[in-house]
Amino acid sequence: MGCAESTLGSAPGWYVLGILSLLMGFGSISTDLYLPAMPAMGRALGAEAGLIELTISGYLIGFSLGQLLWGPISDCYGRRSSVSAGLIFFVIGSAGCAFAGTAQALIGWRIVQAIGACACVALSRAMVRDLYAGDRAAQMLSMLMTIMTIAPILGPLLGGQVVALAGWRAVFCLLVIIGGLTLALLWTIPETLPSRRRKSESLGVALRHYRELLTHRHILGYALTGGFLYAGMFAYVAGTPSIYINYYQVTEQSYGFFWGIVIAGAAGANLINARLVVRHGHDRILILGAVLMALAAFTTAWAAGTDWGGLWGLVLSLFVFISSVGFIVANAVAGAMTRFPERAGAVSALVGAVHYGSGIIGSSLVGFFADGTPWPMGVIIGLTGVGCLLSTLLLLQAPEK
Repeated sequence: MGCAESTLGSAPGWYVLGILSLLMGFGSISTDLYLPAMPAMGRALGAEAGLIELTISGYLIGFSLGQLLWGPISDCYGRRSSVSAGLIFFVIGSAGCAFAGTAQALIGWRIVQAIGACACVALSRAMVRDLYAGDRAAQMLSMLMTIMTIAPILGPLLGGQVVALAGWRAVFCLLVIIGGLTLALLWTIPETLPSRRRKSESLGVALRHYRELLTHRHILGYALTGGFLYAGMFAYVAGTPSIYINYYQVTEQSYGFFWGIVIAGAAGANLINARLVVRHGHDRILILGAVLMALAAFTTAWAAGTDWGGLWGLVLSLFVFISSVGFIVANAVAGAMTRFPERAGAVSALVGAVHYGSGIIGSSLVGFFADGTPWPMGVIIGLTGVGCLLSTLLLLQAPEK
């Protein structure tokens, strides 16, 4: 399908798409960049590792719930002004983190930072939906998500250099600069949701529409399909540092190598999805992705429980598992927004909230059941694979009402 009607004319240029990709990357930028600084932060603030790790959990909570507010706001008041407000929150939160005197204050400011960052991610997806329709939207989301994968690869490397040269507070100062520059760039592109297409209802009424969206079987299917994937993905993120480094005796430097391999798989899958989705449709590719994820999740659980193939058996299983991201996330988001194009902001926010909320559950379960072996992570990932496939088959295959 072609482009949807927008203020940009028939088709946006790569400059516009580049800015949208930058906005999509704010979830990774605001976390991956500061990961190498966490030990130094703990020492400087006199906090235990567990308390510093709450800066990630607190961030995910703010990121998940904040989207539910920004979606309806953008449907009523436009995308660009809403993202601008989010970027202001992001800058304020980042500055607060830079000057935080206690770990508790740092956690609080990370939540403010997350509330701002989630506006960039959720609403940039809605902006793509403003510009493109149906399978074409899924294709462009895949392309932009491929570009976005640069952030988790380069973020820890850049953050480590900043910490070594200027200390951990400089990482958050850099995020202030990134937020400010992105805000300036945002105002060089037109609004994607013209005033004639905005909702005139109050914010309270708009928020109550989430109940309607949650009762729509297909919206729930798209949200849960991606939600189970995110639960497994964050189980991987939370579990592999200890499993690789402590259980398999991988060095910290080599861990970055294994991390990069898996991210490259997700990037490659997004590129493949971008080529296939227009020809075969986002729902069909999504189903294939769910089947692939379920098979890879089962193999991961098997490798984790039996030590089949040792370290490389687990890594290869996880490579396929994380690669399924490229066939699921963009198609699930685009499919959900296609059902309610007039509420693209709210739908993108709702799906994003379910995805990241599920990620909190997945990472928490790995921490709760951790026993020093890969088995707990493998079981959790295996169960998420089953949930993803069932959500796709039972909910998305149901006929329209």
